[in-house]
Amino acid sequence: MVRIIAGGPAIDELPPLSYTDHYIKIIFGDVTRTYTIRWLDHEAREMALDFVIHGDEGLAGPWARDAKAGAEISFKGPGGAWAPRGDAQVHLLVGDDSALPAIAAALEALPSHARAEVFLEVPDAASRQELPVTDNTIVHWVERDAHGLGYGEALTYAVQTADFPDGDLEAFVHGNADMIKPLRHYLFNERGVPREHVSISGYWRTGMNEDGWQSSKGEFVAAMEAEQDS
Repeated sequence: MVRIIAGGPAIDELPPLSYTDHYIKIIFGDVTRTYTIRWLDHEAREMALDFVIHGDEGLAGPWARDAKAGAEISFKGPGGAWAPRGDAQVHLLVGDDSALPAIAAALEALPSHARAEVFLEVPDAASRQELPVTDNTIVHWVERDAHGLGYGEALTYAVQTADFPDGDLEAFVHGNADMIKPLRHYLFNERGVPREHVSISGYWRTGMNEDGWQSSKGEFVAAMEAEQDS
């Protein structure tokens, strides 16, 4: 993962962040790629963006890997829709590499007394990051390469077999779309978590670029809801 710090007077035009999943759409020629804002500092006129690098694959990853000071980006946004409720008894935060910035931002926004159960999937131990945790935060790191499974599979198992309490549970679950279907069923159909207390969505899907995933996401969600909600 590579962090890019974007800065300059244009930061003044961005509103204060009211959500922890705020994102921008970076423009690369005639296409865009979506990235979560890790943090925004209006006083310093800086914005942090974290990029998952997959070698030479894609547009944004190689650009971030090779970017030099002075490089410019254009973007649309920000958008966003979710922030943790400070009064929830338990905050369940689940994601792979792509959701790590939003989950870290959510942890920063939580009051110190809030209990958080965090499940994060990364390639290996070297990919772990320092997170803004308190004594009430439990972080479960799932190292994908150690299990030899596909994206999200070991993470899904870890959540489904974890022992965390019932009660007023709020959940943020994002990452590979292939883990969204089983975890949605687990939270709604097995744990009975109210739907208004859950933010769950696929940021991406194995074998698809962002354009392909966004064009098929509606069909994926409709099929999942028809199967699980009937």
